[in-house]
Amino acid sequence: MGFFDRFRSPKAESSPATPASPPAPTDDGAAAPSVAPARGSSVAAILVSARERLDARDLPGALALYEPLLASAGDRADVLVTISGDLGSTGHVATIVELIAPRYDAERHGPATGLNLLQAYLATRNTTAAQHLLDILFGLQRPELEERLHGFSNALADLIEAENQGVIPAAVPTDAGSAAGTATPAAPAASRINLVTISRPIWIYGLEPIGEQVIPAKSDRVRRVAFAQLAQPGVTDVLERTRAPEDDLGRLSRALPLWLAETFSFSPLYAPIATVGLVDEGKHYALFPGEWSTDNLRQLAETHSQPLDYIFTGAVRRIAGDTEIILRVWEVRKFRERKQFTARWNPANADAILAGLQEQIRQFMEWRPFPEGQGIAYTPPHSPIAWLEVLAASLTCFLGEKGLLQPDHVAPTASLFPAAAQTALASESASLAWLTLQDRARRLNLGHSDSGDALLVDSPVVGAARALLG
Repeated sequence: MGFFDRFRSPKAESSPATPASPPAPTDDGAAAPSVAPARGSSVAAILVSARERLDARDLPGALALYEPLLASAGDRADVLVTISGDLGSTGHVATIVELIAPRYDAERHGPATGLNLLQAYLATRNTTAAQHLLDILFGLQRPELEERLHGFSNALADLIEAENQGVIPAAVPTDAGSAAGTATPAAPAASRINLVTISRPIWIYGLEPIGEQVIPAKSDRVRRVAFAQLAQPGVTDVLERTRAPEDDLGRLSRALPLWLAETFSFSPLYAPIATVGLVDEGKHYALFPGEWSTDNLRQLAETHSQPLDYIFTGAVRRIAGDTEIILRVWEVRKFRERKQFTARWNPANADAILAGLQEQIRQFMEWRPFPEGQGIAYTPPHSPIAWLEVLAASLTCFLGEKGLLQPDHVAPTASLFPAAAQTALASESASLAWLTLQDRARRLNLGHSDSGDALLVDSPVVGAARALLG
């Protein structure tokens, strides 16, 4: 939904923007110290001190500074836009509504604070207030805002439609690698959605005894990055789509985060996870009709077992026969969008476009592989489209074996097995993926090819996996 607008004095931090260079998180993750302003400090100094407290995750400390400031200078446009922007960029969107909404007047304070408040209404799913404020902002008749306001109008329409379908998620992370599907939602929702966390390549589950031969152990000084299931904006028949076995776009919305998380598993610099949604009551996949809000990001970050440095979110849709995707990179410490990636492809150029997208992401995040001889070598897939199908099938069988998906949602996966067998010779990863997929298919009583029908890489690790799985 774009950045939260902020106003800063020349001595203060500049407004957020996409960086010219890749993100570089601090190694220790230390928060900025909180400094109390001196008695009689200027408005700008108080705002800077309050921001430092927000960066240090001290919301009560920031509020202790904001409340007297608003009492004395709460009618100043620069004060309202700075407070709302700082609260929004650090994830405290509900507080924007509490502090700013009672004071905001569009004619007197201008559109910037209104845009921040509008984003807060959308993030907190207050559609009535959002529609009212959107009408007020359109009424300002500012041509330079038209495109942005239409974007917010579309987001609001998607949110209203999602509410009508009864599928607004209460995102609750669980770790599928240890205790998947056991979380309880923090608040009731019409359809309870759990986020299942996949903390290793999906095909390595079952190969734990040889796991460090595949991907070596990493130090504690890593950057932690999450890849969230992609939204599918524009979908109106959400309930019907989720109750039926997954379609190809649904598979892509889950497989692409799995692929990126797998890619970063093969780097000593990163500890990645992938998250996918499951509807607990129906035991089927969830579908997100709108992109993740900052509240969703904050909830994932605060409930994950280790502090996250980055979260990738995004959306995928079909347009005139093409597939279009947008990915957003969020810096968790400030809940600030740092980069966007976009791609659009058709069946003829899908592999080339997706390979290029993965390469762009690796370069931006300064990805590098393990030194030669440590674990198996990482080889980008020759056909990303085929590999995404393998990952999707592996995920469905993995969750089906854990009893988190209904059997009739797992059974159609068997149609993907022949293609998976054809990819098995492409790399050691592909051979291992085929072996674990075949092993799960056997236990789930799904139709599958015999291992002799798939050509595998001849390597010690693949040989050990065959012996381990039998």
